[in-house]
Amino acid sequence: MDKENQNQFFDKVEQKTNVKKEDIFKLAQSVSTKNLRDERTLRQLISQVANLAGVPVTKQKEDQIIKAVTGNQIPLDLETLSKMFDTK
Repeated sequence: MDKENQNQFFDKVEQKTNVKKEDIFKLAQSVSTKNLRDERTLRQLISQVANLAGVPVTKQKEDQIIKAVTGNQIPLDLETLSKMFDTK
């Protein structure tokens, strides 16, 4: 993904979530060395993201996210994630 597309991606994320690009990078750095297939780690991450975005996450929704991530149903690369936010 080139720099321009990357900036467009983060602009879309910020518009949809009200989370600043800088905060996203801080969060990404904090989890870059963690095992995202570990349930405990994922629950902590979900909590951090929910707090950052100011969005409550129910236990049921958290369980659904855990199941999707551990079942490889959620892409973890930036290119694929950017397509999820593409509104063209």
